[in-house]
Amino acid sequence: MPIDLSVSRRGFLRAAALLSPVLLGGNAFSMGRLPFRFIQHPPVPFPHFPSRLHAFVWRNWNLVPLARMASILGASENQLLKLGQAMGLGRPKPVSDEQWRRSYVTIIRRNWHLLPKTQLEELLGWTAEQMEFTLQEDDFLNVKLGNLKPDCEVLTWSSSTDKSAENWVREVVKQEFSELHIAREEPLFQFVKGLSAAPKHRTEVLMSNFSPRFGYGYFTLFGDPLLDTDLDPYPDGYLQRMAAAGLDGTWMHIVLSNLTPFPWDPSVSKGWETRLANLQKLVEKCKRQGIGIYLYLNEPRRQPLPFFEKHPELKGVTSGQHAALCTSHPDVQNYLENAIAQIVSAVPDLAGFFTISASENPTHCWSHFKGDTCPRCASKGPEAVIVELHRVYESGIRKGMERYRKANSAYTGSGPQLILWDWAWPDGWAENIIPKLPSNISYMCVSEWSLPTHRGGVEGKVGEYSISAIGPGPRAKRHWAIAREHGLRILAKIQAGTTWECGGVPYIPALENVAQHIVNLRDEKVSGLLTGWTLGGYPGSPNLEVVSVIGSDADISVRDALTQVAKRRYGAAAEDMVEAWYGFSKAFREFPYHIGVVYQAPVHSGPANLLWKEATGYSSTMVGIGYDDLKGWRSIYPEEVFISQLYRVAEGFDSSLVTLNERTKSLTLTKEQRLEFERELSIAEAVAILYRSVANQADFIRHRDQLGTVADRSGAKSRLKELLLSEIKLARRLYELQSADSRIGFEATNHYFYVPDDLMEKVLNCRYLLENWVEKI
Repeated sequence: MPIDLSVSRRGFLRAAALLSPVLLGGNAFSMGRLPFRFIQHPPVPFPHFPSRLHAFVWRNWNLVPLARMASILGASENQLLKLGQAMGLGRPKPVSDEQWRRSYVTIIRRNWHLLPKTQLEELLGWTAEQMEFTLQEDDFLNVKLGNLKPDCEVLTWSSSTDKSAENWVREVVKQEFSELHIAREEPLFQFVKGLSAAPKHRTEVLMSNFSPRFGYGYFTLFGDPLLDTDLDPYPDGYLQRMAAAGLDGTWMHIVLSNLTPFPWDPSVSKGWETRLANLQKLVEKCKRQGIGIYLYLNEPRRQPLPFFEKHPELKGVTSGQHAALCTSHPDVQNYLENAIAQIVSAVPDLAGFFTISASENPTHCWSHFKGDTCPRCASKGPEAVIVELHRVYESGIRKGMERYRKANSAYTGSGPQLILWDWAWPDGWAENIIPKLPSNISYMCVSEWSLPTHRGGVEGKVGEYSISAIGPGPRAKRHWAIAREHGLRILAKIQAGTTWECGGVPYIPALENVAQHIVNLRDEKVSGLLTGWTLGGYPGSPNLEVVSVIGSDADISVRDALTQVAKRRYGAAAEDMVEAWYGFSKAFREFPYHIGVVYQAPVHSGPANLLWKEATGYSSTMVGIGYDDLKGWRSIYPEEVFISQLYRVAEGFDSSLVTLNERTKSLTLTKEQRLEFERELSIAEAVAILYRSVANQADFIRHRDQLGTVADRSGAKSRLKELLLSEIKLARRLYELQSADSRIGFEATNHYFYVPDDLMEKVLNCRYLLENWVEKI
């Protein structure tokens, strides 16, 4: 449908976020160009800092080495050190090589409104090509940043500064944070070291009736991990923990033309030999620990229009400045078949491939539902194109195995399996696709997709990524029934650990919901599980453990499974913890679910999301930057309902935590049990803080935007003050929790949604609004 661009600035930004071309500073990115002049977008203001220079120093303190910061500003390290200390920042902590390599998404997001793109590339030490690849291929980072780059001027060092403003920042930091005590402070990414070490105790790996059981590595980099091998995506200790958690597989994102030769332009495939060799090593390494590797296949990727000037016969559906490689053309089919065969013949112990054939990256001509503009694919229809594509994939696997067995006659392995995932298929496709698939293909659905929801009197349906709604839903059941009828194995894609309902915690301790979902899938005779997308793969979570326990026992009940997990972890506190899990689960079922809420609301960053006295005009971005876009956050929910439902979840978690603490304060636990117990409580408290904060912020924006029309300005002023003081309290407490637990705030593809300095900044932000705005209303 055409998008009307004659709208408000906020409306334009929302419309731009829906378009596939990515825009950076008015220049076309490699995904394509918009056919109109791109307007200017000033960055959002940060008046709680004396200047943009101060904001830059603050936001990169402890994340970027001083020398690198100084080099792009034309300053000395000593000048920056003095400036940071003038704001009350302590000496910057050393930035290890590992932290640097794992923090680039955090750094990009924190500087998105501070630096122009060229200076941001310089800060990271990247080429423009590296930046473009990361924005496009690192799990849609471009979309998470809003598909646009604010127009920031080049930032340079200036010695002139407002000393009184610096003094104010330093005094606030002293007042709000000097008395906080962190008993066990953990540096960022400390959890990587802990998870990589060999477990102190070897946990018995339970046999499961679900197979495969695969999920994403908790700290595996998404971008190009097969080329950059300095950071091991799967240390041995981590693999042992995965197996102990009940997983027998993991998955990796690939781009086929990076892993095998691209026949029409070999330069595209630079480094493919290294990637393929590294894949082979990783597969062998994981196999020794009982873990298989699956590759995410979303192919063939579209190409820029100049490519088709040389190869017009391959051109499919055009979108912007790109077009699909038409999979109805024999040469494209041969490319896909041979590329997959080359991977399989080189890595026969690969566990398998799983596919997305609609909506994600633009691939075949019908992948974004526009195939009627292709002369070859229009008459076929989407169903026939998808069936044909999967037959090509399957043929490539078979061809690769035949090639390998011919050269290795003693090999007895079964070879990789092919899993078709019906993610985002419109209604009606499955009925025409499933009956025509090869019988050795496995069929996977998002379990909870299309589940009805009733939250705060508002009716909706689950898209996916839900622990608050318990599957399976009608869509999955309908599709599985068709697959069973035609002899296909069925799999469920779920979120066992956490979801985009709250992505910045290692797991959501709503274990009753998770356990009931798994019991339902067990009773549905589901064969295997994809336990999560890029989030929720923390191998030490009770969530994954309860999945394992239920999968190993055909008769165990939800409560018995929870009790078994709790006893192993918490000893004498087990029964009380089970009751808390029931309380958390009940509270979580109040979450105002809608796919728009989980993608757009700042539920992952909570108190770290800033507030402004005037509307920014920016739309919230997909699990990226919340801004002050209340309309985008709440989706189908009225403001009052959205706010009250979030408070209900937070209060339910808090109430269960109070009861749990009361009941267990006199219990005797081992040192190990006590540590595990306290860390569990910190995760539950973090969830409560995140939701209470989003409710606070939503109420703040609502009152702010009504100031010009309300009769009772004193009442509005009182509520705004109350909300800002609450945000300060929440930010300070989350600062304490994150400082003591490096898992909080992290997710594999977003890196850290926030770091402790962001929570300190939120306190500055709130204090500034209190003193310079609210008091003057």
